[in-house]
Amino acid sequence: MTAQWHAETTGPRVVVPSVGNARTIREALEAVPRAAFARHDEPPRAAAYVLEDGSVVPGVDELGRWLRALGSPAWVRALVVGDGSGYVAAVLAHLASSVVSIERSSARVEGAAQRLALVGVADAIDLRHGDGSAGCRDRAPFDAILYLPTARTVPPELIEQLAPGGNFVAPDPRPGRMLRLVRGEDGFAREEIGSDAPPPRLGDLLVAEAGLHRHQVEEAARVAQRTQRRLGEVILEETSLTETDVYRALAHQRGLPFGDVEGLLTRVDPAVVRAIPRAFLQHNQVVPIARDGSALLVATTDPDGAAPDLAKALSARTLRLHLVTPTDYRRLWSGIDLMGAERPEAPAEPSHEARGDLLEGATVDARFVGLFEALLLDAIGERASDIHLEQYGDRVRVRLRVDGELRDVPRYAMTPAELRGVMNVLKVSSTLDIAERRLPQGGRMRRRAGGRAFDLRVQTQPSLHGEHCVIRLLPQDTRLLTIEDLGLDTELAASYRRLLDHPAGLVLVVGPTGSGKSTTLYAGLQILARDATRKVITVEDPIEYSIDGVQQTQVKPEIGFAFAHAMRAFVRQDPDVILVGEIRDGETALEAVRASQTGHLVFSTLHCNDAVDAVQRLLDLGMHPNSVASELLAVLAQRLARRICDGCRVVARPDPEVLAELWPAGDVPASFRCFVGEGCARCGGHGTYGRIAVVEYLPTGPAIRGGIAHRMPIDELRDLARQSGLRSLRRVAVDLVTRGIIPMSELRGMLSAEHMAG
Repeated sequence: MTAQWHAETTGPRVVVPSVGNARTIREALEAVPRAAFARHDEPPRAAAYVLEDGSVVPGVDELGRWLRALGSPAWVRALVVGDGSGYVAAVLAHLASSVVSIERSSARVEGAAQRLALVGVADAIDLRHGDGSAGCRDRAPFDAILYLPTARTVPPELIEQLAPGGNFVAPDPRPGRMLRLVRGEDGFAREEIGSDAPPPRLGDLLVAEAGLHRHQVEEAARVAQRTQRRLGEVILEETSLTETDVYRALAHQRGLPFGDVEGLLTRVDPAVVRAIPRAFLQHNQVVPIARDGSALLVATTDPDGAAPDLAKALSARTLRLHLVTPTDYRRLWSGIDLMGAERPEAPAEPSHEARGDLLEGATVDARFVGLFEALLLDAIGERASDIHLEQYGDRVRVRLRVDGELRDVPRYAMTPAELRGVMNVLKVSSTLDIAERRLPQGGRMRRRAGGRAFDLRVQTQPSLHGEHCVIRLLPQDTRLLTIEDLGLDTELAASYRRLLDHPAGLVLVVGPTGSGKSTTLYAGLQILARDATRKVITVEDPIEYSIDGVQQTQVKPEIGFAFAHAMRAFVRQDPDVILVGEIRDGETALEAVRASQTGHLVFSTLHCNDAVDAVQRLLDLGMHPNSVASELLAVLAQRLARRICDGCRVVARPDPEVLAELWPAGDVPASFRCFVGEGCARCGGHGTYGRIAVVEYLPTGPAIRGGIAHRMPIDELRDLARQSGLRSLRRVAVDLVTRGIIPMSELRGMLSAEHMAG
């Protein structure tokens, strides 16, 4: 290509003439030592080298072909997506004036940052953690876009960010094959080199897009082959990925739209739904949504299923498939039933799975059972931890707590009478007194919904206008998070792992209710459980997750078996590691300290504000300062913060009020920046998706032990902790804001005004 390329910069327009391709690209490849990214004994011209985290380092020859396919190397702005190792971005930095590199896995981002610093180009690359298929709107347009995740379809948001005359290249997994798009004045010229290539493998997509490790995919593939099951089913059982992760990758593999239940429900045509027997639709996991001329829109969980039969039965010439997860498929049916798309004259009995134990031992209106089931499925589909049912006069309010934030669900326009019907269903199912409405009641029930098992904790509360109810959803078959899944940085993760190797001592994880303390402890327990040379015993209330290889015990205060009683019995069971679910009183604290003094490694939780407060809390419970000083190994104080959605992350203008709190003197670091989520289909328009632990880490070295032993005042002890290596919540939280992982608005919810100012 000989045309001149240009881009707007912060100053005057810059026009860069084209230069000789081969010479410039060759010089760039020679300027970056591939050995800094792959093994030193790896042949530099090899096709590819796969790192332990699953990222691929392409060979010199292969990368050269990709760059030549991008056209003129005189690029002003270049974007690379999915370059886990950092090698491609490093070479591009020698060719373009500005390079943005986006990687979905936070672990790979950290590894790439270290390698880029090693070869001296870290400052020349804007390295970001996020969903690269959404591109980088704040830095667009780009003259060159290199899209490395395996894909058959081109993300439309990326194409919109391509400058006129720019090239988009998406390499195929097989060397020498790629898709190329060139943006001209009249549209796009498309070229498929090696278009006979097979579709990308699901495992490759999960490695590239969901952050799964290559060894996990390989192990799951062996299990799938041995058991004659689908790879996706095995991955859901054996890894921490969710239905959404796997089905989104499957949709990407097949080039299908994914999810968006709310959008599909707005398009439902009742006549089309009723045209096919419901038994056939549910057996084949398909549902016809609507017709548009000769085209039929069908939602399904199986892209290779019975959808073509539907098109034939309804005389449709064109089939438009929309892939949904099994949970979302049931949400669709619940929504269809609620809107009256298929309302039989007499209320139909729910299916066996849907009913669970709801109707056992009592007679309730099946219509209210269906209403509760629809609400439960919506909560599961939205990843809610709690369902809130509230009444204010004649208005009923339904809210879900998602990622720690309460969100209204206006689709459930219940009347007070319908709310009472749902409350009766809940009371019968959780063995509460259906006639009692004056006193608070608490119960529990087990349900299977969306193919998953849940323990539901039901709590009713009388109020001015009627009973309110909160239902907590505790999934029983969710895979436990590992230390890597917690999102801890490399240094903190290594410190936590080192604590697990100590022969004796006390480790505390502290924070308010719902801050993820148990999840952090369970991540460590999984490692201890794999060590056959150590015996691990826990006493919990309740036992939230079952861990193979760990002896777990539930406290029963009603029969006199509390935490302290369990601790005294445990030390006679010859354990190496003891986990105490919570230190609530002086008696339990004393037994925990005694256990650590007698050669046991003890883990527990406390409710307090920060790591230094945990020390004061132990002293307030009557522990001797010398005992605390000698036995306390470390304190982790944590909060949970909402993550910015990877699909819609953009640079944001900092809130001046929050800036003034963080840096009262006005000395804002030049490197500080912040991001927000604009809202997209993935996050339901909220801009956040999931949560991450923000952890303050206090190791107890000699100085801290001396301060504790001498009962140093809390403020002086906090100052000493800062001087002794305390990784404060403020420091960690601000770093997460700068890296674009959490929004700036989260800071005030985690930090007091005093902590904000440092």
